[in-house]
Amino acid sequence: MMYRRIAIIVLLTVLYGTAQAQTTAVADSTHARKAQPKEEIYQGTTIRVDLLNPVLDLARSEWHTYSVEAAVNVRLKNRFYPTLEFGYADRFLQVKDAATPLYDGRGGFARIGLDINPLKKHPEQRSAFLIGVRLGTSLQQLSVTGDGYVVNGAWVADVWGEIGAGVQVDIYKGFNMGWAIRMKFLFTRGSHDEYTTPYYVPGFGYWDTMNWGFNYYIGYTF
Repeated sequence: MMYRRIAIIVLLTVLYGTAQAQTTAVADSTHARKAQPKEEIYQGTTIRVDLLNPVLDLARSEWHTYSVEAAVNVRLKNRFYPTLEFGYADRFLQVKDAATPLYDGRGGFARIGLDINPLKKHPEQRSAFLIGVRLGTSLQQLSVTGDGYVVNGAWVADVWGEIGAGVQVDIYKGFNMGWAIRMKFLFTRGSHDEYTTPYYVPGFGYWDTMNWGFNYYIGYTF
């Protein structure tokens, strides 16, 4: 009889200890989950300047183009990059001994869009492969001398869309570089008359239904 009582007491003690251990383990696990820091939504802002197109502009001969372009993107949750791109371009055709250019279109442009990094990495890894979309617009002042007509200072606006891909690679203490290739689709193809149809659209390129663009950037991430 005594042995049976001792066995029951031992069994109850073991069951109680097991229950206490399980309760402690659950509490520790819950505490550990609560203690883990949440992933920050905002993870930095990058400012970039295009180096390629100003160099290509110098290589053109009869048609002269001067352009500058910069971009700002914000990294969110190490995956999403809302982006604003903006710049200025001037394209003109100067004939020798002519008092004024036969064609001169100059103005600003802007693109807004979103890039996505499909290869999610550690929050401290700033390098990324990006795919994205853009909506672009430009406003330029156009002066054209043609056969029997002169357009002097007309304002012309255009709108286009883009899809593209590129990389942004961290190189040293916040400095980074990268490239982007774009396929562009002009939405305002038939919106101008024959006298105000531009030969070149700032930020888009040569006047056509579809165009390609390429940028090589250097930037800094704050």
